[in-house]
Amino acid sequence: MKERKEILKNLNIDKGWTLFLDRDGVINKKIEGDYVRSWSQFEFLPKTIEALKILSTIFGRIIIVTNQRGIGRGLMTEKDLLNIHKKMMKTFDKEGIKIDKIYYCPHDYKKEICDCRKPKIGMALQAKKDFSEIDFSKSIMVGDSLSDIEFGKNAGMKSILIGYNNDKILSFNSLYEFSKSLTL
Repeated sequence: MKERKEILKNLNIDKGWTLFLDRDGVINKKIEGDYVRSWSQFEFLPKTIEALKILSTIFGRIIIVTNQRGIGRGLMTEKDLLNIHKKMMKTFDKEGIKIDKIYYCPHDYKKEICDCRKPKIGMALQAKKDFSEIDFSKSIMVGDSLSDIEFGKNAGMKSILIGYNNDKILSFNSLYEFSKSLTL
């Protein structure tokens, strides 16, 4: 833990930095072998709200980037996804957490070729277009999969892996653990 804290401290993270977050497996529980298709299935991971409160005081921007292949596979609609995001954002608003924007890729990689499905960087480029002050060299991508980590690296960001211990990738057990490491 001490090495990880030292690495993060040396980055000198401040309000000029942008935090990119994956959704499933970082903010909410991932449903193994399925997709979160409705608000009733959406469950925040433990201490996510506390983590986001901390991170909101550190980063200038927080952006969610999420692959939502369930839409492309016909298992849910875009309207279903937007309803989940609307209710998630309402929770964040009530808690005083500012999320600047949510970007999602609805495509099924087996059927459609797109530039937005992570690890491709289409969502990062769209965020940069919408928020021109974003500097990818002063951005961190936090995700729970190797495609999230590759997305961050492909865009020139630092990458953090959540939920796994990995000697080659900076990793934490949870978003909360990551947030606490920035405050100690």
